[in-house]
Amino acid sequence: MAAFARLWPEATLANLLDDSLSADLARAGSLQPGMTDRFLTLARYAAGCGADGILFTCSAFGPCIEACAAALAPLPVLKPNEAMIEEAAELGGHIGLLATFAPTLASMPPEFPAHLTVQPMLAEGALAALAQGDGARHDALAAQAALGLRGCTAIALAQFSLARAAAAVAEATGLPVLTTPDSAVRKLRRLLGA
Repeated sequence: MAAFARLWPEATLANLLDDSLSADLARAGSLQPGMTDRFLTLARYAAGCGADGILFTCSAFGPCIEACAAALAPLPVLKPNEAMIEEAAELGGHIGLLATFAPTLASMPPEFPAHLTVQPMLAEGALAALAQGDGARHDALAAQAALGLRGCTAIALAQFSLARAAAAVAEATGLPVLTTPDSAVRKLRRLLGA
């Protein structure tokens, strides 16, 4: 919401939420066929309501989102991380990938182009802090974990929820920081010619 407010305030937004998906993935340990069906249900509902584009916000569900993009083509359906990965590819070099949700560090690195070196890092305890309403601790843990990313040209924050820590990570590391929401809003705006 903050990225849209800053980068594309004219866009009309509608939010759909299934907040049990991440917990179900963590419990199952891998994507399950029924999860794709749940994503398709959400995407078809959004399209049926007249959406000009769909932006999903959990990077651990890439294959589910790809199924939605295939089913709804040519409607733009974006994975949350694809635009950020494209921006990282333009920067080149060694990209630090910071996440607070461990499954993301298994699913996301293979999505980066082969010419990039990706160094994953989990910010232990940050997601739990955010879930408990302690945003300051979340940001501090993210910045502390980012210090372990050595020799990077930039740091990519893997989750939308991590975007709030971008300034703290940049200050701690002195590196450019890419966020999924900012990159995604820029790409969606381009795709829709707005």
